[in-house]
Amino acid sequence: MNESTVADHETAETKIDKSNQRVQRMFGEIAPRYDVMNHVLSGGTDYYWRSITVGRAAPQGEAPILDVCTGTGDLALAYWRKTKRRVPVVGTDFTEEMLEIAREKFDKAVRLDDARIEFKQADTQDLPFEDNTFQIVSVAFGLRNVADTMKGLKEMVRVCQPGGRVVILEFSLPGNALLRKGYTWYFRNVLPRIGQFFASNTQSAYNYLPETVSEFPYGKELASLLEQAGLEQVTFKPLTFGVATLYIGHKPK
Repeated sequence: MNESTVADHETAETKIDKSNQRVQRMFGEIAPRYDVMNHVLSGGTDYYWRSITVGRAAPQGEAPILDVCTGTGDLALAYWRKTKRRVPVVGTDFTEEMLEIAREKFDKAVRLDDARIEFKQADTQDLPFEDNTFQIVSVAFGLRNVADTMKGLKEMVRVCQPGGRVVILEFSLPGNALLRKGYTWYFRNVLPRIGQFFASNTQSAYNYLPETVSEFPYGKELASLLEQAGLEQVTFKPLTFGVATLYIGHKPK
């Protein structure tokens, strides 16, 4: 990605209000209906995407795992199940309403003596963990909501162990021009109306979603940002015709 492309994205991102206060309030309002809307609007494909993620970036050893911007905790719980409850998992988010739902899910899934997962409030741009702590630092559909993308990426790299992996599952745009055009039209014209009907909010959350997806870098461009943040051996794999993309980067040993 050349310098002009980076500048274009930085300029585009400034058009969208991703201030901590707005994003926190917005996700707090839609938290009770967030899971239902995600499953309906993705046709259940989000389950498949998380399954692919924990399979391709599977845990190794017993070091803890961190899932940032965890929302209602689905990827954190997927990793916890993948490890057969043997590895501590931490999920962080700065929207407390989301974390409350994540904790409820966990409480329903386990007995007290199985408690090896923790959900705590934290900003991805300023994570409250020591350097080199986690074997995997993941984020699913949350990186584009971080006000300063590079600052968030560098924090994820900082708390990742040398030789560990940073794993990002994020929305992207289909490579096929015709499919991309139809997908973009649906995102801009249909999804906001459905979302607002089922999860009414004052922050226009389901207008915000297509805006951030359209403006956020993906594919080679996002892979380049991961490298700039300090990762190596960065790979990315488009999923479901490119509607989502899985990125995996390794922290140098």
